[in-house]
Amino acid sequence: MPAPWILLLLAIGSEVIGTSCLKLSEGFSKPIPTLVVLAAYSTSMLLLSRVVQTIPLGITYALWSGIGIIAIVLVGLLAYKQVPSAGQLVGIATITAGVIIVNLTGKHP
Repeated sequence: MPAPWILLLLAIGSEVIGTSCLKLSEGFSKPIPTLVVLAAYSTSMLLLSRVVQTIPLGITYALWSGIGIIAIVLVGLLAYKQVPSAGQLVGIATITAGVIIVNLTGKHP
């Protein structure tokens, strides 16, 4: 089995793909994007369920959500031309700083 950190990155990537395709699914009315969303989210949850067997749940979720937020903001910017406001960028930076602090100050197996 691959290292849990690699599985976590794959879970994050799957979740980002699924979230990125939500807009394309047009409220689940478009079959292909809808299938991509469902497959990506299912894959993400499967991988995440493996990761939490090794990496503590709180750390796993902090990384999954923090990295996922940054990735989705970039997808929104590049694919959908959605430019975050200054306040939104401050919030995203705060979340990112929190994820870094959690990981630098805790014990990891």
